[in-house]
Amino acid sequence: MSSTADAVRAELDRQYPLPETAAADFARDGFAHLSRVLSPAAVAHVEPAVTSEVLRLNTQHLPLAERDTYERAFLQVTNLWEHNETVRDLVFSRRLAGIAARLLGVHAVRLYHDQALYKEPSGGITPWHADQFYWPLSNDRVCTIWLPLQETPLEMGPLAFARGSHNLSYGRDLPISDESEARMQELLAEQRFEDVVEPYALGDASFHRGWTFHHAGANRGTVPRRVMTVIYLDADVRVTEPVNDHQEEDRVWMPGVEVGRVPDTPRNPVLYDGTPPSRGGAHAQ
Repeated sequence: MSSTADAVRAELDRQYPLPETAAADFARDGFAHLSRVLSPAAVAHVEPAVTSEVLRLNTQHLPLAERDTYERAFLQVTNLWEHNETVRDLVFSRRLAGIAARLLGVHAVRLYHDQALYKEPSGGITPWHADQFYWPLSNDRVCTIWLPLQETPLEMGPLAFARGSHNLSYGRDLPISDESEARMQELLAEQRFEDVVEPYALGDASFHRGWTFHHAGANRGTVPRRVMTVIYLDADVRVTEPVNDHQEEDRVWMPGVEVGRVPDTPRNPVLYDGTPPSRGGAHAQ
């Protein structure tokens, strides 16, 4: 095993120094853009593994001009961790999962699924939407890390958020689409939600809540906007009865779990548990 791989594994296991106000800011804003979540060396180590799996597993081969708005937004491949050890190290990182748990204010988080999102050069916008529309889950203590695998200037279409929009009830019935883009763009502007868009330095990452409305611009650059995402669940969340066809489909990521049960499956392991040690000294894992 190379010394680089060992160093990256050690970094992925090491706690991130979360700013003191980060959890409160996250609760208020619905998202957090954090600096130096990973070192440039760590990103450079994992990027080729993610990219190789995207190229190998991608099933979208239509030209951009023949795709709908959502299909033009990005190539997407899910659960790469099941195919590649380096990607597994990234997805199972205690460092990243620990950030998610502390931002959400829960003692532990488990994996829902990972997803690589590659916005090709000339790839279109990502319409306004909220992720939790797709998830049959009993609470909103769920978040996603958005980790770019290259420096991401504004021209490449970094993820942008409507600050505080996780408190909105309107729009929660909208799948990602031309309709969600038009309706949410109008509503968010009318209600003066701040549209926060920033470039990402190499190693930066953002976390956003399941009901935070977000979008992204087109990729006007000359290379793909390569992004890895991981969705973290409150470890105690339960599966609920699906309320739309998309939620029915998304139960595949929690295989065999009945409604009302915690998704404690091999596909949904606990990635971080910050439960304090018991009086006997044993640590809950």
